[in-house]
Amino acid sequence: MLKRKAEKEIMEWIQSSKTALLVSGARQVGKTWSIRKCLQDANCDYLEVNLIEEPELIPALAQCSSVSDLVVMLSAAKSYSFKKGETVLFIDEVQECRDIVTKIKFWVDEGSYRYVLSGSLLGIELRSLRSAPVGYLSEIKMHPLDFEEFLIASGVLPDTIEHLQRCFAERKPVENLIHQKMMQHFRRYLVVGGMPAAADEYAASGDLNKVTAIQRNIIELYKLDFTKYEQEDKKLMLISIFEQIPSQLMKQNRRFHYSDIKKGLRFERLEDSFLWLSSAGVVVPVYNATEPRVALKQNMKSSLLKLYCSDVGLLTCQYGNAIRLKILTDDASVNLGGVYENAVAQELNAHGFPMYFYNSHRNGELDFIIEQDLTVVPIEVKSGKDYYVHSAISKVASTPEYDVETAYVLANCNVSQEGRMLYLPIYLCTFLRNDVLLPVLPPII
Repeated sequence: MLKRKAEKEIMEWIQSSKTALLVSGARQVGKTWSIRKCLQDANCDYLEVNLIEEPELIPALAQCSSVSDLVVMLSAAKSYSFKKGETVLFIDEVQECRDIVTKIKFWVDEGSYRYVLSGSLLGIELRSLRSAPVGYLSEIKMHPLDFEEFLIASGVLPDTIEHLQRCFAERKPVENLIHQKMMQHFRRYLVVGGMPAAADEYAASGDLNKVTAIQRNIIELYKLDFTKYEQEDKKLMLISIFEQIPSQLMKQNRRFHYSDIKKGLRFERLEDSFLWLSSAGVVVPVYNATEPRVALKQNMKSSLLKLYCSDVGLLTCQYGNAIRLKILTDDASVNLGGVYENAVAQELNAHGFPMYFYNSHRNGELDFIIEQDLTVVPIEVKSGKDYYVHSAISKVASTPEYDVETAYVLANCNVSQEGRMLYLPIYLCTFLRNDVLLPVLPPII
C-alpha cells in the first residue's frame, strides 16, 4: 500500500482549512488517488468530477455564474444531491477549464460547500493560478515517491526507517546488515523510481518488465502532452530537450549543452521551453550559482544549468535494460554519476530545496549547493569507491568567507565525519529537510 507524505497535508486541510485546495503536480504522481483516499478516510460526503473523462461538463462549468448554478448543473448531470455544509466538490484535471480557478473566491465566499481542485501542471497557466486572491486557494505540490516513501511501499518496517533517521540525526553508522539492504533498495529505486503506478506494480509483483511498460507509457504520455499544450513552433523543441537529458547526464560535468540540439543554438531560444518543462513537473533544473554563499538566488546564472528527470526511474528506463541490469547488480563497469545525481536532485526537489551547482577555475565544481539552517551546504555525489577524493568541496568548505558548517558527500559508504566533511550513504539524502521557520515576533512597544 502506497503511503504519501502529501496525504498528511490534505487531511489537515480537510480537518481545518476554510480555503479551497489545489493539489498540483506532473502527470501520474498520484494526485487523484491521494485526494480520493483522504476524502474517504475522513468520511467526507464528496462529489468527484473528472474533466478529461467528462469533457461535456466543461462548457457548463465555464458558464456557471453562481454556486446555485453549479449545484443545479452538477446535480442534474451526476444525479447527486449536494448537502449544504458537508459536501466537498472534487474537480480533477482542472487544467481543462481554467476559468474555475478564477471563480474560487466567489465559491469559497458563498460558504455552502468546500472545493478541492487537482490538475497536471501540463497545460496549467501558473500565472492564472497565482492570480487567485490570497487566502482563498491553498496549494499542495505532489512529486514522485521519494526514497522514504519507496521504502514504505516496499514493505520496510517503521523500526528500520526510525533506525535510519537516528543514524542521520546522530551522525552514527548504519548497522551493517541494514546498510547493505538499504543499498539494495536504493539500486532498485534507481530502476523503479517513484511514479506511483510503477512503484505499486513493483511492490505487488516484483516484475520489472511490467514496471518498464508502465514507465514507457508515462514517457509517451509526457511527449503527447508536449504536442497538446505547447505552441506549434516549440513542440519539437520540448521533445528534443526531454530526449537529450539521458545523454547529457552521461557527460562528465552534466551541464546541458544547447548545441547538442542544434548547432549555434543559444539559451535565449530555449529559456521558455526550460521554464515550461520545469513548471510542468517533467524536469528538475539546477542553475549555476556564481558564489557558494547566502543568498544563492542572488548569485544565480540562469543560462548555465543542469537538467534532471523528475523521476529517476523514467531516466533509467530511457537508458535501456542493459544499464538497468548493471545498476541492479552493482556492476562497477558503468559510470552511474549522472543517475545518482538525478536521484539526489529528485529528493531535494521533493523536499522543497532550491538547488544550484557551482563551478570556478580556482575551486572546481560542486554537484549541488543548498541552503539549510541559514547556511550554505555543499553536496558532492559519488557513485564509485573514490568518494574520499573531492578537492572542490574540500576547498569550498575550508574557505572562511563561505562560512560552511557542514559539507555532505553522498556515496556508497556508511556514515562517518572528518572535520566539516560528513560522509553519508547515498540513501540517507531522503532525510535532508528544508524546514527552517521564521520566529513569531512580539509586538514592538
